[in-house]
Amino acid sequence: MAQRAISPVVGTVLLVAITIVLAGTVGAVVFTPDVEPSIPATRFSATADASADSITLTHEGGQALDPDTLDVRITVDGRSLDHQPPIPFFAATGFESGPTGPFNSATRGNWTAGETGVLELATSNAPLVSDGASVEITVRRDGHVLTELEVIAE
Repeated sequence: MAQRAISPVVGTVLLVAITIVLAGTVGAVVFTPDVEPSIPATRFSATADASADSITLTHEGGQALDPDTLDVRITVDGRSLDHQPPIPFFAATGFESGPTGPFNSATRGNWTAGETGVLELATSNAPLVSDGASVEITVRRDGHVLTELEVIAE
């Protein structure tokens, strides 16, 4: 008779243990936050100068950024430039040599608040910046969009 009394107790203990393990697993899955790469909170402003075919991007505040990790994409009136800027660079197809600030490969260190970078399109790039054109600038880091700006060229 002692054998019969132990079976239900062992069965109950096993069921309770399985329930606790399952509840812990479900809780860990449900309450674990998504782990994504850190996306810096950074503010930018931009201008586009039609007379110089230039685009200016200013770091207005927030986390400092390593220019080597950035990807900049530009469209003019909804059309992507034929040649996008390889950030940083000194000479690149579709751009005048010697961009300023963090866009220039000779610049060392992070891009910090207050610093401005200027790119000037070469005539070999298209479309060029014309007066009244809508210029969109997207800055990404590690595939994550840091900012999307739209300005009207003057």
